[in-house]
Amino acid sequence: MTAVERRASGSLATIFAGRMLGLFLVLPVFALEAARYPGGDDPALVGLAMGIYGLTQGLLQIPFGLASDRFGRKRVIIIGLLVFAAGSLVAAAAGSLLWLIVGRSLQGAGAVSAAVTALLADQTRDEVRTKAMAMVGASIGLMFALSLVAAPLLAARIGLAGLFAVTGGLALACIAVVVWWTPPEPVLHKNAPRGKLSEVLSHPGLLRLDVGVFVLHAVQLAMWVAIPALLVQAGLDKADHWYVYLPAVLGSFLVMGFTLFPLERRGYLRAVFLASVGLIALVQVGLVLVAGQPGVLALAALLFIFFCGFNVLEASQPSMASRIAPPHARGAALGVYNTLQSLGFFAGGAVGGWLAKNVGSQGLFAACAGLMLLWLVVAWPMRAPGARSSAEQVLADEAQAT
Repeated sequence: MTAVERRASGSLATIFAGRMLGLFLVLPVFALEAARYPGGDDPALVGLAMGIYGLTQGLLQIPFGLASDRFGRKRVIIIGLLVFAAGSLVAAAAGSLLWLIVGRSLQGAGAVSAAVTALLADQTRDEVRTKAMAMVGASIGLMFALSLVAAPLLAARIGLAGLFAVTGGLALACIAVVVWWTPPEPVLHKNAPRGKLSEVLSHPGLLRLDVGVFVLHAVQLAMWVAIPALLVQAGLDKADHWYVYLPAVLGSFLVMGFTLFPLERRGYLRAVFLASVGLIALVQVGLVLVAGQPGVLALAALLFIFFCGFNVLEASQPSMASRIAPPHARGAALGVYNTLQSLGFFAGGAVGGWLAKNVGSQGLFAACAGLMLLWLVVAWPMRAPGARSSAEQVLADEAQAT
């Protein structure tokens, strides 16, 4: 990576990390803490308060992505972070579950993921983009692991309102990162073409990735409807679950570093991608087999394998989407991509909860296995995008600017 690429990757990964840490800090304790609010005795409203974030974010990813193509990435990112911070402060001041829902809706309305990912794609060459996207994916994984440890401790001291206040502060800190650390975005000529939604919705390669990101995050969230209960059933106290999660996440990063990047350079990205999809499908089958009599070691091993596949896909999918998409339509393409990601979260939580209630954890994991196999069939015809040489990238950037 060049110095500018390292600076872009580090700053934008920091923005993702700060925003996601704020979200993840709330999730482990939300259901318990929300029950203390007026109206918190209604499980349906508590579930709505948890999931409404993903719904509003999913609805606004495409408009934010299109706006970033037209008005500039950094401007749109700052506006989105301000909306996210405002939602955090509304939730922090909420005196009832209704206002908590309003705050969570506003948080989701700050849908900047597409604009951040598009800016990272603008500032990195094709041959290093997967590594840059992996830095973002690693930051999200680390924040998830950190939140599992920190959330119960912080909630005991400052409560749910305090956690939302911290979330708002992190969003404002991210704005400072955008202004003072993130490199200037490429300047497009005023007559350069702008992205159109129809252009990315008719692209077969992008549609395969959109289906994939929906399935991946639906399965991820659906799994966590049942995994905590299985760990408790296996004899691990809920306060100690991070003993399983943290090593699994950190170990999977090492595996990704030693497999994804070297194999991509040798032209095996498609094989690694499809193998990761199949690996997660096999994990779901393994969970079906152990769910009847769960053991801590078996669950830890399956979660480690899951995160190995998940992190490879989390790094490679947005990289491929940004490389397949026409440069002038990156914001639109990544807006659709992140919309499907957010809707996957929403669907995974809602449908996963229904499956766990009606068919049990084994039925839930069986459905996840079927969904992963369906994705494998959809993804099979894919072709990995070839990396442009540095000279070709310069010519392409000059052509785009003129």
